[in-house]
Amino acid sequence: MAMRAFSQADRFLSELESRKLKPAYVLVGDEAFFRKRCRDAILDHLVAPDSRDFGLFEFDLAETSLNEVLDRARTPSLMAPFQVFFVRGVKTLFGRGSNEGKIGAIEAYCKNPNPAALLVFVADYIGIPADARRMEMTDKDRYQKIREDLGPFCGIVELSRVQEGEAVRWIGEYCVRRGVKIDADGARELVDALGGDMTMVSNELEKLILYAGEKGKITLGDVETMVLAAKQRSLYELTDAISSKDRVRALGVLDALLSTGDGEEAAIGHLFMLAKTFRQMLVILERNVRDQRMLWAALWQGFRVPPFAADDIIRQARRYKSKRELTRAIRLVAKADLALRSSPPSKRLVFEKLVLDLATDPKLEAAGGWMQEELPV
Repeated sequence: MAMRAFSQADRFLSELESRKLKPAYVLVGDEAFFRKRCRDAILDHLVAPDSRDFGLFEFDLAETSLNEVLDRARTPSLMAPFQVFFVRGVKTLFGRGSNEGKIGAIEAYCKNPNPAALLVFVADYIGIPADARRMEMTDKDRYQKIREDLGPFCGIVELSRVQEGEAVRWIGEYCVRRGVKIDADGARELVDALGGDMTMVSNELEKLILYAGEKGKITLGDVETMVLAAKQRSLYELTDAISSKDRVRALGVLDALLSTGDGEEAAIGHLFMLAKTFRQMLVILERNVRDQRMLWAALWQGFRVPPFAADDIIRQARRYKSKRELTRAIRLVAKADLALRSSPPSKRLVFEKLVLDLATDPKLEAAGGWMQEELPV
């Protein structure tokens, strides 16, 4: 049975392999895992490594005019047998006023394209959840506009987020292809711990496969040792600084967290884990948890904390004097999640503002008002 979230990318990859390509495609969605998968496949099939300096181009329509991009695409290269143009800033094609000229220019190119070139428009400002029925109305309208205006002559590739069950299944199938077995519980824990962020899941899975080595098997213990412990220790250092209202230390821990190999691309996964931790603290506060025995009884399977963090999270939760403070923190994380999914100028800036807000006493925040300004999104 095909996995829905993977089907569109798989269809595009089959078109690449068969070379039955349209002149232009639009990659719609903010799921970085599928976007990288499509990009890597395009380069592997169409642009040889030794010709990428002359056959691979990146443009942003916020900085370069559409006409210039199309002129470059029309011009054959003497140095590369095939050219690929990745074009960001698709939102500018649908700005205020009449956009018929821009859409018409793309249509005209597609009717008479350069056969040795491929245009790839990247619409990563649209968030497509695993359940399309839960798509934000603004994103739904933007997606519909792309389908109506560009769909008749461009290929549309939907890059939606992945349901937990599909992510677990993908992990199992990928491990089989790599000659490694993985425990079902380990696969589920990997997905749950990383918030379903497929980029992070993929990166950590590669590390686990290397760790498995000749053993050829990944267990739940391996996932807890190699993935959860390192990431969650950093996370609990961050929440410790936040709950202590130590803004300087919190920003220092955040900088270390965002300076790892995954960097800002892992921001959504970090936010998921942060939200989960604050929800765990809320349960701890509501049930007046005072020790590990009470903690295991209060938190249900799949919502528990690793043993090394039990005492830490109880101590941190008890720094909050009311449920209102923790629900405020959860709302702030949700607001930052929305900002991150709206393609902000800087993911780091969104995260830094969130940490400052979380580490500021609500009473001081209300009195000062200096933390209330909105970030541009």
